[in-house]
Order: sequence, then C-alpha cells, then structure tokens
Amino acid sequence: MTIVKRTPRIRRYRPNLWLERFMALVAVINLVIVGFDLSYIPLRDFWLLGQVTIGEIKTAYGQLPGIELDLLPENVSQSITQYDVVKGIIPNRDTQEYLAKVEQLELELASNGVDSARAKTLFGDIRRRSIEIVQTNAFAEANKTGNLERIKNRMRSHLPNQDNSAKAAFWRFWTPDYFQGRVAEEMAFFETEIKPLLETNYYRAIGENGGYVDYFGLIDFPFGVLFALEFLGRTWFISRRRVGISWLDAMLWRWYDIFFLLPIWRWLRVIPVTVRLSQARIINLNSIQKQLSQGLVAGIAEDVTEVVIIRLINQIQTSVRNGDLGRLLSQQTTNTYVDINDTNEIIELIRILAKVTADRVLPAIGPEVETLLQYSIEKSLKQSPAYQGIKMLPGGDRTVSIISYQLVSQTYSAFSSTLQAALAEDKQFDRLVESLISNIGKSVSSELQAQQSMTKIELLLVDLLEEIKINYVQRLSQEDIEDILEQTRSLRQQS
Repeated sequence: MTIVKRTPRIRRYRPNLWLERFMALVAVINLVIVGFDLSYIPLRDFWLLGQVTIGEIKTAYGQLPGIELDLLPENVSQSITQYDVVKGIIPNRDTQEYLAKVEQLELELASNGVDSARAKTLFGDIRRRSIEIVQTNAFAEANKTGNLERIKNRMRSHLPNQDNSAKAAFWRFWTPDYFQGRVAEEMAFFETEIKPLLETNYYRAIGENGGYVDYFGLIDFPFGVLFALEFLGRTWFISRRRVGISWLDAMLWRWYDIFFLLPIWRWLRVIPVTVRLSQARIINLNSIQKQLSQGLVAGIAEDVTEVVIIRLINQIQTSVRNGDLGRLLSQQTTNTYVDINDTNEIIELIRILAKVTADRVLPAIGPEVETLLQYSIEKSLKQSPAYQGIKMLPGGDRTVSIISYQLVSQTYSAFSSTLQAALAEDKQFDRLVESLISNIGKSVSSELQAQQSMTKIELLLVDLLEEIKINYVQRLSQEDIEDILEQTRSLRQQS
C-alpha cells in the first residue's frame, strides 16, 4: 500500500483585499445611512418618544391596556430628531399653538386657580381649538390620523359620555368645573397621555419642484462621488487587464455597482453591498449562491425540457405526415451507396463479433455448454421407448452417457471449428453475407413502401408520438425537480 502525502492547499492572498474590505465597509456605512433615512419618517414617533407600546387596544367600543417600554433616553431622542432638518420637517402650527395655550393655562392655574378670568378665557380657547383639531383632522397632512384616533379614544375612555363622542369629552375636559379640585391629576393625564401624541404631528415643507423638501442628497453625494470614481477606476483596470474586454464591457461586468450611483431606489444598494462583502471574504455566499442557482434551474428545467422534447416530437410527426419516411425508404433502395473507405462495415462488424465468439466466448463456456447439452440429450433419450430396452442390457446407462457425451463433444467442437474456418479471409463468404443483408433490406423496404402498409405505419407512428407526449412528456411537470437536483449534488460530492 502506497501512502501519498497530501500537499497542503495554499490560500492565495490578494494584494487588493484590504481595498476590497475598506470599500465594503464604506458601502455598509452608506447602506446603514440609507436605511435610516428611508425608515425615519415611518419610525419618527419612536425616535421622538423613545417608547414602544405592546398590546395596547383602545377603541370607542373597548380597550385593552398595553405595556409601554422606554427604549431611548430623552437626550438620545432629541439628538436623533435633529434629523427633522434634513427631511424638511417643522412642528405643526395648530398643535404647537394648542400646546402653548395648555402651557399658559397650567401656569395660570398654578398662580391664580381655576376661577380667574384669564383661566376661564384660556379654557374656552382650548375647548374651541380641541374641536377644530378633531373636525379638521390636523394630523392628516403628516399622515398621522392614527395618532388623532388614539387621542380621541383616550379622551373617550377618560371621560365617557352617552354619545361616546370625543368632541363632547374634550368639551367637558377643558372646563373650570371639571378641573376644580383636580388640577394636578388632570394635567398629569394630559402630559402623559395626550401631549406626546400631539407632539408627533408635524408639517413637511414643500419645495419648488412640488415635492417634499429632502436634503439627504447632500449627505449621500460624497458617497456617490467616491463610488463613481471607484467604479470608473475599477472598470478601466479590468478592461486593461483582460483581453477582449472593452471599458463598456467591464462596466456591464460590474453592473451591480450602478445602484450606488442612482439617486432613486436606494434600497437596492443592498445588492452591491452583499456582493462586496462576499468579495472581501467577510461573508460567505457560496451556499446561498448554490441555492439560488438550483432554484433557478428547478424553475426553468421543467419548462425547457418539456418544450424541447415536445418540439422534437412535433417535428417528427410533421415529417411522418409529409411522407418523409416513405421518401427515405425509397432513397435507400434507389440511390447509390457511397463508400468512403472501400470496406463493408456491416460485414466487418459481424466478422469481429463472430471471431470474438469463436476464439474467446465458445472455449470459455465450452464445459458448461457441453454439460447442459449432455443433460438435455440424456433426458430425451431416457424418455424414449428405445431406452427401456437398452436399460435392460448390462451397462446400458453408462453406454447412453458415453454416447451422449461423445455426440455433444464432437458436435460442439465441429461447430467451433466450422465457425473459425468460416471467419478466415474468404471473399466468397463476404459476398454471400453482403448479398443476404442487401436482400433483407430490399425486401423489408419494398414491403414497407406498399401504400397500405406505409399509410398504416405513418398513422400508427403519429398516434404513438402523441401518446408519448401525453403519457410521458407532460408527466415531466409532475416530477420533482428538487429530487433530480439532490441526485446531482450527491453525484458531485461522490466525484
């Protein structure tokens, strides 16, 4: 047994790997910034309040208190919401004036109580503003109607009334009589339940182009310049290193980097970022790539296979209907056969097969064949009436065995010798075999060309092909392509 020492596989280190990893890191940073920008408007309530409520259900017909989780400190929320400037977000004037009036009322109540003239005036002003906010839906422009509904539901729950009306609850809430003796309690309710939702309302400035003001392009511009320069340099370098690759071809080669340069559909940058992380050997996408390619193969293999086979069968059916089969048989009998090497290949094949049989096969199986033939002859002789008379003679059984053995041995030897002699170079033998094969072909061809036979054969062939399409080709769509792919993977692993 020879032990072969396995040479350790040397992992090649690419000199530009550090550049790949640096650009991959920059791409990840850019993608994170893009993701934050795209999610800022939908998640602004979270960035502003720093809270997540789980399981809260409050409607006009019932309520289920939820669990509030404070996830962001107030200073962090204030820092993050500075991003409002980038998105052109400014506080809504109506809700800000409303909160300012409530703040003035709180100071007045703390100084002079609920019976002061200024407090009564502020109560009336806030009631009017409350009804206006509910009626005009001041949250609609910021797409925060859901927050307005939460405010209304909380007011209904806090001050139930016969009509289950949010306006009636607001009207009763902002009255001196209701606040009498409960200023701290009611102001605490407003500060914790109503004010945070009012603060989420905003107004987004409109630019001269008719769209919302958005300055994210200024943040994304430096990344775009960097990726553009890298794209041009990388593709130019590829076109210089590889023969037959133009600069345009190299750009198409790196098509996924184009997403870094597009000011729209920025979320598609996840594609080049993933590719770059794989190229930088930070993540391994080989298994995912195999699954994607196999999924693609599984998706098209069924259709492609079915289309190809059905098209082939349809072409054969068309040829049969057009009489191509008859013309083919006719050409075989009338056209002169073209010989390219002055050798009759059919005779030579027959000679080779027969020679292998005579020289190798017959001697190898001789004992078994002779034993089988001897047994068959003895069995036949023993069943004959003459055997009964021979059996009565002394040594009759042995005589029968000797005769059958000699008969089989001589016959088998004679057959083998005759076959070997026939296989010797004999032109007369070649002519006889060639004449036999030619006559067989002509007879079969002429009989098949008879009108009734040919018509019947063509109809049967067309029907047979149609049955093949129905019973076998269409079943390809029912076969599990995943099983075939699994067998392919198994064969590759074995190899």
